Order: sequence, then structure tokens, then C-alpha cells
Amino acid sequence: MGTMPTSPRVSVPNSPNLIDPAVQRARMSPGQRTAFAMAAATILNLPFGTIYAFSVFLKPMEALLGIGRAQMALVFSVASVCFTLGMLMGPPLYRRIRAVPLLLGAGALSTCGLLLATTATGIWQLMLGYGILFGLGGGIAFVMMQQGMNQTVASMSGLANGYIVSLYPLGAMIGAPIFGWAIEIWGLRPTLAALAVTVLIATLIATVLFYMADIRMQDKTVSASDAEERHWGIFARLFSVFFLAAAAGLMVMSQSAGILQAYGAKTAFALGGTTFITGAIAAARVSGGWLVDRFAIPNVACCAHLIALSGSLLLLAWPSPAIAVLSMTLIGMGYGFISGMTAGAIARYWHKNAFGRVASQLYIAWCVAAVTLPVLAGWLFDQTSSYQTAMMIAAAVNLCGAGLAMTLPKKEIAS
Repeated sequence: MGTMPTSPRVSVPNSPNLIDPAVQRARMSPGQRTAFAMAAATILNLPFGTIYAFSVFLKPMEALLGIGRAQMALVFSVASVCFTLGMLMGPPLYRRIRAVPLLLGAGALSTCGLLLATTATGIWQLMLGYGILFGLGGGIAFVMMQQGMNQTVASMSGLANGYIVSLYPLGAMIGAPIFGWAIEIWGLRPTLAALAVTVLIATLIATVLFYMADIRMQDKTVSASDAEERHWGIFARLFSVFFLAAAAGLMVMSQSAGILQAYGAKTAFALGGTTFITGAIAAARVSGGWLVDRFAIPNVACCAHLIALSGSLLLLAWPSPAIAVLSMTLIGMGYGFISGMTAGAIARYWHKNAFGRVASQLYIAWCVAAVTLPVLAGWLFDQTSSYQTAMMIAAAVNLCGAGLAMTLPKKEIAS
């Protein structure tokens, strides 16, 4: 008997099941890739943004570990410094390591840090877990989200960047009440463990989105000289404008409840006012980026500082609980506008390949601001039982910022 003839193998090139994943990514439109990058940033930045809700952990952690407020403040300071270091480490790393494994590594680092904090029996373990590991991983992930998104966005870059920087205060707004409820129901350690799991899941989802959209951290078609242009004069001015706004704004973010109580607000009113102020800052960050798409950068920056200045002057002229809420909101919104403006300005003044590098260096201003006026304001309150002098200093800081803002270039420089 002869052998039976074999049927030829039929290929169906247009079958969705047989399309190579690389081909699927290549067929994405620029708008789809931007949407994937924005979704990844949203999913990942919200849980990392709970670092701003650290105050919820103060009392239960102090009671659990038998430590004081100064030691807890040190943990947050270490986390802030390590977050900044993570942002500085990000650009050299994503130039050498592909986005997917680097993002997974950053998320794993932060997850391990939170799990270590969950089992902490003393201040040093807590500092290593929450302060160092969680902070470093968060900083690397944050600058990757910014760099990746800016590699895909074609228009309205100011609005997109303002949205990215708004996610951290939004994460704190969402996380703070959830943490308070979870700690009351289940306790501190299970709450921290749940946050660790959330960060891990968010990292996995964000990594899948990055992979599906084939988001690259660098445009390889651009010469190194164009991408690495420094513009040191512009950088120094933008750094100073951001620092001055952040110094006043972080004083509000770190001590808003205490400031409101110092001006006669009851505890419930102070907590409600603090939540409102945080929400206003998040909205201002989005708006600051959106404004850069429509108006000249120096005008936006100057007006933002003047808004913050009006808040200090109002409270100095009419000290009361209600005016204190309005004052803190205006100061915080001024800082929020500057945050969004700064992110949008980077995309105007530098090539998109340099975004992460410039952003990470500019955020050194945020780190320095966190340990200047907020600390000074606390010390002055301890000496005088009043925030009046701190408000006068904040007013002077914002006045200087408004004047310096007008020296920024009006025209776009980056090609």
C-alpha cells in the first residue's frame, strides 16, 4: 500500500491567535501607547503615593514598637531622601537595563521593604524596610513612569505630566482613610502587608502594560549631544522656583492639621480641612501642567507663587480657623501649580530623552525643601506657640519665587 498523502500546512497570517506579540505592539497607534503608559503610571503611582499618608501610621507604630515621634519623623525623612536617590538612580539604570526587568526589580524592592516593615520589631528594621527599600524602589518606579510616558506623548505634554505628578497626593487621599479603617479593624501589621501585596500587584500590571505597548525609555534615533543638552542656566532658575514653592507647600502638607489647630480649629475640622487641602493640591498639579500647554511658563510660575503669597498674607491679616483653611489651600495650590508647571516645563526646555535625568535632578529641590521651611516652622512653633513668623517667612519665600519665575524663558527650547 502507498502512503497516504499529507495535507499541506495552512497558515492564516491574519488570525489574531497567530500574530506575534511584537507585531501586536507595532500595530498600536501612538495614542494607544500613550494610553497604556498613562494607565501604568496611574496603577503604580497611586499605591506608592501613600507615602504622603505616612502620618496615619504614627500613633499605632509608636505604640507597637515603643518609639517616639522624633524617630518616626526620621523614618519618613529617610524615605524621602531615598525616594530622591531612587529617582537619581533611575536614568542611569534604564539606559542600561530594559524597562520590564527594571520595573519588576523596583517593585520587588519596595514590596520587600514593606514586608520587612510589617515584621519590624524596632526602629532600625522599620527604617531599612520602609525608609530605604520602599523609598528607593518608589523613586526608581516614579521616574520610569515619567520617562516612559514622555516617550509616547505627542501633544498636551503639560497636562499629561501634571496628571502624573498629581497621582501621589491622590494616592494619599485614597490611602489615608483606607489605612485608618484597616488599622482599626485588622491592626497595623496586616495593613502594611496588604499595602505590600498591593504594590506587588500594581507593579505586575504596570509591567504588562509597558510590555504590551513596547514602551522604550530612550529614542535611539536622536544623537547623544542633542539628548544630553544641559541648559544649566535654565536648570538653576527652574530649580530655585520649584524649591521656593516646595518649601512653603511642604510646610502646609506636613503640618496642616497642626497649623489649623494652632489657629483655633477643632480636631474634626482640622482633619477635614487637611483632606480638602490635599485634594486641592492634587487638582492644582494637574492644572499647572495644563496651563503650561496654553500660557507662557514664566507667567504660570509667577501667578502660582502669587497665589501662595496671597494665602500667607490673608492669614497674617485675619487669623481665624476658616481663614486658615483658605490660607493653607492657597499656599498648597501654589505649590501644586508649580509642581505641574515644572513637569511640563521640562518637556519644553529639554529633549524627551533627557526628561527623567532632568526631573530626578530637579526633585533634589523637593528633598531639600522638605528639611528647610517645614523644620524651621516646627521649631518656631515650639519657641513661640505660633505660626505667625513661619507665615511671614513663607510670604517672603513666595515673593522671591514670583520675581525669579519671570526670568524663565518663554519659548520652547527642546526640539
